[in-house]
Amino acid sequence: MNVQHNIRFDFDEWKALAQFDPDAFEVRRKRMIAETIGQAPQHMQPRLHALQWRIDMERARASNPLSACIRLSNMMWKMVYGRNGLVTAIGMLTGAVPPEAAKNFRSADILAFERREHAS
Repeated sequence: MNVQHNIRFDFDEWKALAQFDPDAFEVRRKRMIAETIGQAPQHMQPRLHALQWRIDMERARASNPLSACIRLSNMMWKMVYGRNGLVTAIGMLTGAVPPEAAKNFRSADILAFERREHAS
């Protein structure tokens, strides 16, 4: 699938906007993210919205911009090298990781707990 986007991105313009009008920067950032997700195939959009929500939550939890950058970098690396990450998926496609090995990552024992009545 060859998709070309005609989005002009001027880093210096965005930098100046963030520096001199952070509120306008945030409005524009959110609009561009929404437009970009809106250009994705319909079946991918819910997952992209969920990913953007995770990114926004990590940014909100960070105490400063550098901390946010580190949090997002760690999140990215976990998606690449973590359990069921990109490296595992590529390994399954190429045969480097047998499907049984990847299946073991996803398995879990479900425990049933009996409900206890609280004594008042």
